[in-house]
Amino acid sequence: MRVEEAIRQKKAGATGEGPAEGRAQETVQLPELKQAVRERIIEQNKKDQQLLSQPELLRQVIWKVLEEESESRFGHALLTLEEKRTMVEEIVQQLVGYGIIDPLVKNEQITEIMINGIERIFIEEKGRMRRAMTEKGAPLQFESESELLHLIEKIVAPINRKVDESDPIVDARLADGSRVNVVIRPISLSGPIVTIRKFPENPYTMQELVELGALSPQIAEWLEKLICARYNIVVSGGTGSGKTTFLNALSMFIPQTERVITVEDAAELKVTHIENLVRLETRPPNVEGKGAIAIRDLVRTALRMRPDRIVVGEVRGGEAVDMLQAMNTGHDGSLTTGHANSARDMLSRLETMVLMSGLELPLPAIRRQIASAVEIIVHLGRLRDGSRKVLQISEIRDYVDGEIECVDLFRWRMEGMDEDGRLRGALVPTGEPVMQMEKWLSRGYGETMFEAEELRC
Repeated sequence: MRVEEAIRQKKAGATGEGPAEGRAQETVQLPELKQAVRERIIEQNKKDQQLLSQPELLRQVIWKVLEEESESRFGHALLTLEEKRTMVEEIVQQLVGYGIIDPLVKNEQITEIMINGIERIFIEEKGRMRRAMTEKGAPLQFESESELLHLIEKIVAPINRKVDESDPIVDARLADGSRVNVVIRPISLSGPIVTIRKFPENPYTMQELVELGALSPQIAEWLEKLICARYNIVVSGGTGSGKTTFLNALSMFIPQTERVITVEDAAELKVTHIENLVRLETRPPNVEGKGAIAIRDLVRTALRMRPDRIVVGEVRGGEAVDMLQAMNTGHDGSLTTGHANSARDMLSRLETMVLMSGLELPLPAIRRQIASAVEIIVHLGRLRDGSRKVLQISEIRDYVDGEIECVDLFRWRMEGMDEDGRLRGALVPTGEPVMQMEKWLSRGYGETMFEAEELRC
């Protein structure tokens, strides 16, 4: 329980007007007391830069400073011993962790944290969204907007990002790779908004995704062979469908001997088994509006680094044309993701992205480029029960009669719901064979890619 909650409970149980007024005055002073202690600790850390890295010593110093401030400037804040202990822990969390959301960040079961101003904090846990609560069952809240802004500054500062009224939107990441989006006033009318998309410290392997029911062991083994055979694969899906997680799992199938370049807007991929790995990340403009480095710049740079494969975290704009050119110029086996509602919709999105590059290419030329570069699209979706699954796998065959020939190899088929409310279904083959067999055969896998019944989920 936070100190403010404890005092509010005492105030509610207080009898008589005087004590209640006294406790109310204490509650008003608590944020100021915390701020004063925090500022003194920060100043002290400038002299002893090891202070924040020694939790026990930090607690002792905070306790001492708290006692001094309580006796001098904040004499009315008559805190009990337990309230002081609680306040010390809260200040420790603010200084070395992420304040009141620190337990949420450390909870591996929570995959998303959504802060809508100081009073409304929501989380997604095991696929279900709910309000974040304290241990006592009260809604988790920030004391003030300044506390939330302090947290935001702590998140964006280590990666040289800034957020203020002139630049109120920023994308960042936590030390563990979790993705962060921040929006503050005046864009956000209800105060600072923070959305944290968490990724596990140890990324999911394909085997773990199989155990979670995202796909079958047979499909996973088939995808592994496609990666080894250097097929160009695009992972598509909506927001929160698990594209980055799935891309990371696919990347683990890349042979260790290859040179791999990863290009990301915010570094999230964890390709740990590749020794010859280069990781590139975009950079926003500086205070003067200069120095920005976009994904498109990084893809072009990656092409000069003699990569065997290029893995782009997500294509959103003009960098799509450079990615397609990479796939068409000897960098087979490259991987990327994109937002789309289906495999065919992903093709339309790629066309739009190429047009965003500024190159005045005719639409037939763009479609030929896409048909030549992309070979397989794996489409993911998040079902209404919160589970994430592979819903569609399609092959891009050729450019025929002005259209890209996209054929579904597998489609998700619903079969009902179990007793726990989980949806049951299967990724079933459509009966269409894979036509692009050259890479498969050159890898020595055999003349037939799969038996339809063998790969049924």
